[in-house]
Amino acid sequence: MIGSAGHDGRLGGGDEAFLARRVIVLGLGMALVFSVFAMRLFQLQVIEGADLRYRSERNSVRLVRLEAPRGEIVDREGRAIVASRTAFDIAVIPNELRDRERTLRAVSSLVAQQEPELEKLVAARRGRERFQPIVLDDDVSEAQRARVETHRFAMPGVIVEEHPRRHYLEGPRAAHVLGQIGEIGADQLRDEAFSDYRAGDVVGQAGLEARLDRHLRGRPGGRNVVVDVQGREVERLDEVLPEKGGRVVLTLDLDLQRAAEEAFRSDDPAKPDRMGAVVAVDVRSGDVLAIASAPSYDPNDFAGGVDSATWKRLTTDRWRPLQNRAVSGQYAPGSTYKAIVAAAALQNGTIAPGRTEYCTGAYRLGRRTYRCWKRGGHGEVDLERALEQSCDVFFYAVGVELGIDRLAEVARSFGLGRRTGIAIAGESAGIVPDQKWKLEARGQEWIGGETVSAAIGQGYNLLTPLQLALAYAAIANGGDLYAPRLIDRLETWDGRLVEEPEHPAPQRVAVSPEHLARVRAGLTRVVEAPRGTGARARVPGMKVAGKTGTTQVVSLAVVEQYENDEDVPIEYRDHAWFAAFAPADAPEIAVAVL
Repeated sequence: MIGSAGHDGRLGGGDEAFLARRVIVLGLGMALVFSVFAMRLFQLQVIEGADLRYRSERNSVRLVRLEAPRGEIVDREGRAIVASRTAFDIAVIPNELRDRERTLRAVSSLVAQQEPELEKLVAARRGRERFQPIVLDDDVSEAQRARVETHRFAMPGVIVEEHPRRHYLEGPRAAHVLGQIGEIGADQLRDEAFSDYRAGDVVGQAGLEARLDRHLRGRPGGRNVVVDVQGREVERLDEVLPEKGGRVVLTLDLDLQRAAEEAFRSDDPAKPDRMGAVVAVDVRSGDVLAIASAPSYDPNDFAGGVDSATWKRLTTDRWRPLQNRAVSGQYAPGSTYKAIVAAAALQNGTIAPGRTEYCTGAYRLGRRTYRCWKRGGHGEVDLERALEQSCDVFFYAVGVELGIDRLAEVARSFGLGRRTGIAIAGESAGIVPDQKWKLEARGQEWIGGETVSAAIGQGYNLLTPLQLALAYAAIANGGDLYAPRLIDRLETWDGRLVEEPEHPAPQRVAVSPEHLARVRAGLTRVVEAPRGTGARARVPGMKVAGKTGTTQVVSLAVVEQYENDEDVPIEYRDHAWFAAFAPADAPEIAVAVL
């Protein structure tokens, strides 16, 4: 066939030589690679084997958890109230502990803990992962830290942990609002709401710390490190940095909060501080500007885990420092309630224009006589003067004519008898009594004498200082009842907006602005008139409107057993109230003080 000569499918001589050369080169390359591997293997197993075995036995890789600093809590001006600072703990890792008794004895000589106490701490954590550090002494001083670092070579398994620690910059101020943190409990770990938490995590346990825990806690990081037998870090392998928690901006004004707390300090160092509560709100918005309860406690005591002695002291103290009297305490409002009675009577036509009552110092209903606080009586009084001088007889008469049910209806429109919805746990609802309430709660019919007591804020009436402040704010602003606003906004740690909690529109109270104006006029006379019962609350250059109130805790017979007022035990003394707003002619702030 033409062109087919020499092409019978077999390679020619030149092609065979080329292929042979390629096979030889490939073989030499593979031999070289295997030689390198063999030499390296010989080096690792024979030459460096002993050293590597020693290092593997002496070194280990440890995952170090990097806690995220909790976010700041600041006041309305951005001033920090709660922050996080760097703290150092002395801890031991059970898995790396060689001679426990000897090591704990060495640690006890360097820190403020005795050896038996350290033994208890280690024993109490049995059953937990052996690689998790057990804190032996927390928040140690710089000197203690240096001593431990210096002697760590002799204490295998002992480490110094650096971590963020919660710091309440104002100590006990606003403690009942801020709350405190603590290690997550076993019951919480079983709760689905804490499914992404783990044993040893620090969480908010009360107050805003608990309510906003997920925003404040941040995201932890981690670091893989190589440590030697003494627990010293010799190499960092990789690291994920923690993410700081978000910031919370409150409506509180730190200056007002400080002033409110200072008001409870005793003028005499030899006498105990006063007890009670203060709430201040912006009448135009419901913003809570200050909220204080006394006695208080220092949440810094909980920052590293509260000790048993401190916990026992706080929980057994008869004055209950952990109770938030501003929102949880329920008290008879006394004569501060007369402003509500006046508003209800005006709205229902019980107090007609020009109505007066003649106060002889006593009021008779049926066969019983009810006394005015002023035994000689106030003479003829109208509404404004009755408020100014807190005439009981005027309000006895008005209250009975008005009736308990109509009074209760108006009182409830001022937010009394129900929770305000403030962002603080444990709020009480208070009691606004009427005929239906007594029948359901006590199984008894209402009697006329109970209306007499209710008209001056006694009897079954109970409210919280927060409720009273908001009610007076509604009187001040012409009838708008605002829900209290404590949280202004949530931000990232660097100030970017995350959320602005929704604030509902105010509700209108069941009293016209015209009638509330008359109540405001009477309350202004309480402070500004020469004979007003609240004259001590005058402020130079500013008109103040307000109302005093006093409620009995025990019967007069009990009090009269004591020679003078100073001898009466605190728990037997009357409760003193003052509710006010200012400036009286253009109100901005309302305050309730117990």
